[in-house]
Amino acid sequence: MPLDSTTAALYNDIVHRNPAEPEFHQAVAEVLHSIQPVLQQRPELGDNALLQRLCEPERQVIFRVTWTDDKGNAHVNRGFRVGFSSALGPYKGGLRFHRSVTLGTVKFLAFEQIFKNALTGLGIGGGKGGSDFDPSGRSDGEIMRFCQAYMTELHRHIGPHTDVPAGDIGVGGREIGYLFGQYKRITNRFDAGALTGKDLNIGGSQARPEATGYGAVYFLEAMLAERGHTLEGKTAVVSGSGNVAQYALVKLHQLGAKVVACSDSTGTLYDPTGIRADILHEVKQVQRRKLDHYVELVSTARFAPDRRPWDIPCDIALPSATQNELGEADAVSLAKNNLIALAEGANMPCTPEAIKVFQEARIAFGPGKAANAGGVATSGLEMQQNAARTKWSFEHTEQTLAQIMHSIHHTCLVTAADHGKPGDYITGANVAGFLTVASAMNTLGLV
Repeated sequence: MPLDSTTAALYNDIVHRNPAEPEFHQAVAEVLHSIQPVLQQRPELGDNALLQRLCEPERQVIFRVTWTDDKGNAHVNRGFRVGFSSALGPYKGGLRFHRSVTLGTVKFLAFEQIFKNALTGLGIGGGKGGSDFDPSGRSDGEIMRFCQAYMTELHRHIGPHTDVPAGDIGVGGREIGYLFGQYKRITNRFDAGALTGKDLNIGGSQARPEATGYGAVYFLEAMLAERGHTLEGKTAVVSGSGNVAQYALVKLHQLGAKVVACSDSTGTLYDPTGIRADILHEVKQVQRRKLDHYVELVSTARFAPDRRPWDIPCDIALPSATQNELGEADAVSLAKNNLIALAEGANMPCTPEAIKVFQEARIAFGPGKAANAGGVATSGLEMQQNAARTKWSFEHTEQTLAQIMHSIHHTCLVTAADHGKPGDYITGANVAGFLTVASAMNTLGLV
């Protein structure tokens, strides 16, 4: 359904005001398409420029990050932090360190985060940040100095009740530790709730590293159950081989599925007997090497350089690498191989053209703002523990995560049905998130 004149005018204005930011335009267009029927039924939701306010960040911070490498050479990178909406609570969202990061990238991620965070039912708003710094190949000392330089500026804009960053691509427990150490040094406060994704000994939460991958699988499990399937005996393909992909692989294996492929920036790893989580962890997390090293350790595995995993026959798929990694041709290949369900482990990894293919083929499709909400949900649980200065067990945290993911699935399913799109998780996620945030914005007034 095309946008009506009012919504189209808003979208065109957003494109005009935010040039050269295609990912942000794409994310806004998806939401506007989903909520347009709701706006037609309830035009009061457009009063007081609510949509314009929703699509305009509350604040955008861009700053210079200057640091030195191990040889004493100075480098200059650009840092970003976008606080998009604090209607439901402090800004919440990760930091991404990757050479591809731009303001447009961060804005699209922060915009998505508004709706994702709303779906969790926790009191957290939407934000995101990062830098065009590439940690690949850098020493621990270089990464520490960069993180310290980045936090020297960022600390002015964050805090437990203002903005709470976490990790994302290129930012794991090591980087969060360096960032929190510098925050503590500058502020002279041990505000554990100022960042999440921390190590356990400085206020981190059990199950936080696992949360996004585990959560995506819980959402996938719920989608399959709705269609009378289970994960037992299913063949799965996962893109990426970072934190999300690795723990999705672990949980899939625990629930009876077999993951036969994953990928990184250099190509695709395939093992018909099932990829071993322990060896993948050793290669990627401990040795920090590329996937081609895996085949040196496992004789049944094969590595295909510059290949993506989407032409490998599978029942379920979890794109967990980066945005727009799965296009129309990939979706056609997956559909021809009788894919049953797909859950987005990354943020917006499927193009609009790919999503159309999945919908026309009646493949269960879990959008990222619902399917990968487990990471931020567990970050919210970490904030609760920090505020109470307590620690939960792994079992309790994982159980709470599973409950949240099944609740998100139920919310999306019911909302989609209530708005005439049964089984459409995109509509369910966007409309449910929008109604929650819109209600809060109206309560707060023109702020």
